[in-house]
Amino acid sequence: MRPAARDQGPDRAPRSQRLEVQAALRRLLALAGPVILAELGWMAMGLVDTVMVGPLGPAAIGAVGLGSGVFMALAIFGMGLLLGLDTLVSQAAGAGRLDECHRWLVHGLALGALAALPLAGLLALVISFIASWGLHPETERLALPYLQAIAWSLFPLLVYASFRRYLQGLGLVRPITFALVTANAVNLFSNWVLIYGHLGMPALGVPGAAWATCLARVYMAAVLGVAILLHDRRSGSTLSGAFGWPTFDRLTRLTRLGLPAAVQLTLEVGVFAAATALAGKLDPVSTASHQVALNIASFVFMVPLGSASASAVVVGHAVGRRDARGAGVAGWTALGVIAAFMLFVALVFVTMPRLLLSVFTDNAAVIATGRRLLFVAAIFQLFDGLQVVATGVLRGVGDTRAPMLWNLAGHWMFGLPVGYLLCFRYDWGVTGLWVGLSIGLTFVGIVLVGVWARRATGLRDTLGVAGS
Repeated sequence: MRPAARDQGPDRAPRSQRLEVQAALRRLLALAGPVILAELGWMAMGLVDTVMVGPLGPAAIGAVGLGSGVFMALAIFGMGLLLGLDTLVSQAAGAGRLDECHRWLVHGLALGALAALPLAGLLALVISFIASWGLHPETERLALPYLQAIAWSLFPLLVYASFRRYLQGLGLVRPITFALVTANAVNLFSNWVLIYGHLGMPALGVPGAAWATCLARVYMAAVLGVAILLHDRRSGSTLSGAFGWPTFDRLTRLTRLGLPAAVQLTLEVGVFAAATALAGKLDPVSTASHQVALNIASFVFMVPLGSASASAVVVGHAVGRRDARGAGVAGWTALGVIAAFMLFVALVFVTMPRLLLSVFTDNAAVIATGRRLLFVAAIFQLFDGLQVVATGVLRGVGDTRAPMLWNLAGHWMFGLPVGYLLCFRYDWGVTGLWVGLSIGLTFVGIVLVGVWARRATGLRDTLGVAGS
């Protein structure tokens, strides 16, 4: 009787809570691991481009970073429109409605196709005005052809994004990982051939990196398309029955969820693109230092970004089951794990900056400036991780508006203006830009965790008593 009596004592609730957290952690890691590998694979393509053009000099590194940043600032809007699939597909999957998942895939593809044309036009407009940006002449000379080439990857990138969000919402993440890991091999080989002119091809230099990326993105979309068809055949589901004319109501619902997420992503990515453009006004060493340090920080950022995608799906599945407690535990577990990881990253940035920077360049001036930038990056790592995972868990419950508003306030009304003043008015140089970005990220991270705390508390009222 004594063991049973002990089980009824005060330790029973904490033990039950620990088991809930452990179960949530297992679900999160099972999904987050492959997604994080996929995000790292995504980022690795940009790193490979930077490393491959490195021997061409600091101006080439800066041009690739600038061109890629400008392209993604626009393309990310189209990809963000499809983030509503995270909410709708995962909640439908949690409720056991595979037919609904299929319908949302079709509408995701339709929305991506509708978004591609205006985004392509806007990108062409941006390219036509590049001469008025006041860039360093050498950086501008190389960035223009890079942008003109990379523009061709926009449509396959949106198709890939639709396929990925559908698979991710179902919890099928291994094909995504496979696509991105193998796409790096395609990108590396294509870079070798096109940048330096092997196998009888002309040496295209910096534009060759853009064409290699285009080929890799076509490959990624094709791999995920095949994965969806194979899963449909194995599961005996009726994906073909979902194809038909998209309905206005569903496109509107997807857009209402995706538009704030698209604006939020554009604001976040755009602020770094704007900082890159501002760094382009400085000397090539500052531009290259900014790009190398940003590549390192962005590579690490793929871990919280993958965790955010996984947490959106896990929370969305719980919401679909009307499990309020499970959704709350999953969200807080994701935030706790990423906080610990980002603190470790900050320590690495402080203690091993030269080792990290030397992967990209042996230029002493670039390394010296890059060390200062990585120290600033160490300061904002915790808050950067928290803000992106908080955005993911909020997306899981269908809230994409709050991250949009607070990103606007934190980055564009606060962080970037401060960075501009420090860089150009107070002569801090590129380090001043990074201090401003750090301030913005810290603000957004603190606020969004508070928003999640409020939403998590209200989940039982929203979903009813299930899971309480």
